[in-house]
Amino acid sequence: MSNCLRGRLLAAIFSAGLAGAIAAPAAAETLADAIALAYENNPTLQSQRATQRALDETYVQARTGWRPTLNLTASANYSEDRSPAAIINPALRRTFEDGNSANVGLTFTQPLWTGGRVAAAVSAANADVLAGRENLRRIEAQILANVIEAYSNVRRDQEALHIREENVKVLTRQLQESQARFDVGEVTRTDVAQSQARLAQAQASFQQAQAQLAISRATYAQVIGQNPGELAPEPSLAHLLPQDPDQAYTLAEQFNPQLRAQQYTEMASRARVAGAHAERMPQVSARATYGFEGPAIPQPPNDPFERGLYGRAITGSVNVTVPLFSGGLTSSRIRQAVERNTADRLTVEGVRRNVLQSVTSYWSQLIAARANIASSEEQVRAANIAAEGTRQEQQVGLRTTIDVLNAEQELRQAQLNQVSARRDEYVAAAGVLSAMGRLEARNLIPTAPQYDAAKNFRKLRITWGWVPWEEAVGVVDRFATPWQAPSPGEKPVEAAIPPGLTDTPAPTEAPNPQ
Repeated sequence: MSNCLRGRLLAAIFSAGLAGAIAAPAAAETLADAIALAYENNPTLQSQRATQRALDETYVQARTGWRPTLNLTASANYSEDRSPAAIINPALRRTFEDGNSANVGLTFTQPLWTGGRVAAAVSAANADVLAGRENLRRIEAQILANVIEAYSNVRRDQEALHIREENVKVLTRQLQESQARFDVGEVTRTDVAQSQARLAQAQASFQQAQAQLAISRATYAQVIGQNPGELAPEPSLAHLLPQDPDQAYTLAEQFNPQLRAQQYTEMASRARVAGAHAERMPQVSARATYGFEGPAIPQPPNDPFERGLYGRAITGSVNVTVPLFSGGLTSSRIRQAVERNTADRLTVEGVRRNVLQSVTSYWSQLIAARANIASSEEQVRAANIAAEGTRQEQQVGLRTTIDVLNAEQELRQAQLNQVSARRDEYVAAAGVLSAMGRLEARNLIPTAPQYDAAKNFRKLRITWGWVPWEEAVGVVDRFATPWQAPSPGEKPVEAAIPPGLTDTPAPTEAPNPQ
C-alpha cells in the first residue's frame, strides 16, 4: 500500500469522528466532481484502457500475414585439414590444407494467397478488438456505479451520524429531566434507569454510525482517489431513465456492453471456424533472393578471403504449398472451432437473459425504493407529531417516561429509514442505467475530456510495415475461398443524452414507474 493511500485511509478513520464538529466548506463536492476524478484516475479503468490498447495490436499482427518479409542472412566458414603425410606420400611427414567459404543475401517473401487463413485471422482480431471496447464500456459502467454507490453511502452515513448524534443529545436531556423529577419525587428510579439504558444504547449506535461512516469514506477514497469532504445532494438522473420497463428492455438488448461484447466474441469464434477450414486450402507466395557467395576451395594462408572469387546470385520463385495429409490435425481443429462457436452462440442467449433479469431486478428495486421514500416521509411526519405529543402529554401526567423514549426511538428510526430509502432509490436508478448501457461518462459528465477507445486503433490502421498492395492481397484472400470469414462492423451507439449531471437534486418520485 502506498504512503499516499495509507494516509487517505487513516484520514477517513479519524475524520469520521469529527464529521459532526467540522464546519462545511464554502463549496461542497458534487457527484460530477467525484465521477470526473474517478474517470481520469481510477487504476482499474486505466488498466483496462491499457489492456484495450494492447488488444488493438492483435489486429496489426493479424494483417502482417498479407505483408512482405525481408530477411538478411550471412555466414562465413573456415576449415583446416591436417593429415598424416605417410598416407599420401611416404616421403612427406604430413599435409596441411585450409579453405573458406562465405555468403550474404537478402530474401524477400510476399504472400499472394493464403487460402483465407489470414483473412479469417484479421476478422477474428477485429471482432476481438470490438469486444474489448465493449468490455471497456462495461468496466467504465462498473466504476461509475461504484462511484455513485460510494458517494451515496457517504451521504447516507453522514446524515445517519447526524441523526444518531441528535438522538444522543435528546436522550441526554431526557435523562437529566428524569433525574430532576426523581429528585423531587415525581418519578421512580425505574424511569431514571430506563432513560439511562436508552442513552447508553444511543451512544453505542452513535459509535457504530461513526465506524460505518469511516468504512464508507475509505471505500470512497479507494474508488475515487481522495477523501470525501462535504458532499452536495445527488443530482437527478430522471432525464436518463426510461419511462417504462419495456423501453429499458429494448435499450438493454441494443446497448448493454456485456451483451454486445459476447456478440462480438461469437463473431470472432465464427471467423476462427473459417480459419480452421482454410487450413485445407493451398498457399501461394513469391520469393526473391539477391546475394553473394564465395567458393569453398583451398586459399593461400595469408589471403583466406579473396573477394574476386565471390559470385553474385539473383533468384525468383513462386511457391505453392498444398496440404495433403496432416494426420487428422486439421479436421480436429475444425471440430474444435465449431464447438467453441456453438458455445459462444449459446452464451449470447444466456447473457441476454442475464441482462434482462438485471433490468427487472434494478427496476423492481427502484420502484420499491421510491415507495419506501413516500412511506418513510409519511412515517417521519407522523412520528414527529407523535413524539412531540407524547412529550407534552408526559408533562401533564398522561404519558410515562418509557412512552417518551419509545416515541423518540420511533422518530429516529423513521428518519434513518428515510435516509436509507433515498440512497437505495439513487443506487437502483444507477443500476438501471448500467444495465441499459447508459451509465457512461459522456452522459454524466459531457464537459469533461472523454477517452476515445478507437483513437489508438485508427492510429495503428496504417503504421510501420504497411504496404500499398496489402489491401489488394487482402481482397483476394478474403473472397477467393469457399469459407469466407464474417466481417464484423461496429454496432450503432446511442447518442449522448444532455445535459449531464446538474445541481438539481434527485426527485423522490419516478416518472411513471410500472
